[in-house]
Amino acid sequence: MGLPKSVVKLKTKQGKTEIEYISNVDQAEYLITELTRAALRDVGKYISRVCNQAAQKLPGMKRSRRVRGKSSAFQYWVRKRDGDLQVGIKHGTWYGEQQELGTRRQPKRGILRNSTYDNLDKIREIEAQYLSALSQEAESAAAICDENDYEGGADD
Repeated sequence: MGLPKSVVKLKTKQGKTEIEYISNVDQAEYLITELTRAALRDVGKYISRVCNQAAQKLPGMKRSRRVRGKSSAFQYWVRKRDGDLQVGIKHGTWYGEQQELGTRRQPKRGILRNSTYDNLDKIREIEAQYLSALSQEAESAAAICDENDYEGGADD
């Protein structure tokens, strides 16, 4: 799905001048959701990679093919309809579920939880790269519409 092209144009006449109002709400909403999804996708890639590296460091896992490559246990899903990120452990991996939560045979290691909490600053940095474009646009709009230039009003 590409960028929406629906633009609402309203023309009003005030005296001799004609003013045209253009609404790009659909385009703005689309760009915000796509930037958010891209940020979540990169965060998911980073967290799953960090978790897989932590799992490789466990005793007995350095030579295993289960942790390396595309069949790794830690994966991410960016849901389009809900607009959120889920990072989880693939079902049926003995080193994933049992070591994350702990069982009678496995101690609780919390690889996913610890990797996420230890890298919160990096997660914020990744999201700021995508979402800072929105804050820069707001700052430039505020610079154009400076309140000190406004004359008159109800506060006088």
